[in-house]
Amino acid sequence: MAIPDYQPLMLPVLRLAAKGETRVPEVEERIADEFGLTPDERNQLLPSGRQRILHNRVHWAKFYMGKAGLIASPRRGRFGATEAGRAFLATNLDRIDVKRLLEFPSFKEFYRGDHTSAADAEAPEDEATTPTPVQATPEEQIESAHAAIQSALRTDLLQRIFANSPSFFENVIIDLLLAMGYGGSLRSAATQLGRSGDGGVDGVISEDRLGLDRVYVQAKRKDPGNSVGRPDVQGFVGSLVGLGATKGVFVTTSTFSAQAVEFVRHLSQRVILIDGQQLADLMIEHNVGVRVSRAIEFKRLDEDFFAEDE
Repeated sequence: MAIPDYQPLMLPVLRLAAKGETRVPEVEERIADEFGLTPDERNQLLPSGRQRILHNRVHWAKFYMGKAGLIASPRRGRFGATEAGRAFLATNLDRIDVKRLLEFPSFKEFYRGDHTSAADAEAPEDEATTPTPVQATPEEQIESAHAAIQSALRTDLLQRIFANSPSFFENVIIDLLLAMGYGGSLRSAATQLGRSGDGGVDGVISEDRLGLDRVYVQAKRKDPGNSVGRPDVQGFVGSLVGLGATKGVFVTTSTFSAQAVEFVRHLSQRVILIDGQQLADLMIEHNVGVRVSRAIEFKRLDEDFFAEDE
């Protein structure tokens, strides 16, 4: 069973809060049991990897009901149902969602202020459009938007690489490896080959300043639907053997066939295959061909700051 979104969690969270003061981790366990979540589902993280999805959704269910006056936090890290929350439960609810919470003036004011467009703000109160409830939590909306931006950026990067010459692509790979720390970030530690007679190797990077250990590079531009097969990878490995090399990186703008991936698993040489998506991700991570357009900082309440010594 998939983890429920935050709205189906509101009613069970309020029921547990009505039994007495509790904490989010305690509620998480009870709800995970109630919905029959597996250990993997209980520990599943948001795409950022910084918070568990279940924790995030329980938190926002609690937060939204707090804005409606149904839940209060009398002490740091603990919460319980208010009299209004218990009275709301007594109406034999089968579900609590944002639409129901909009019946409470305090929540409506909060939610409208958070979701009203400029046009709605200028309209008379009785003509203003009620914001449409969304299923994702604010963090999940941010994660989704970030993923969409990253996906578009990956596509743009690969298209730009493909629009340039093969030698430009080879330079990109060398720049990326240098940015990742190979060659001590010295351009002189990298050599671009890419000429006939190079033995199937497009570049070489010295891992140390004396050039005692080297990484050989093969770069192959291909359309997304045209994968690199085992023969190409096998030819690169043969070149490494001829050069007496033990380390190689094969990079493509496309993908590698299953046979190519399986082939490198059983080699005595260390050969890393980097496909188009991995290439774009590494370029984004190490700021090769991209730059920061805008940085957004998100802050959370510091509970410890407001904790008084007892």
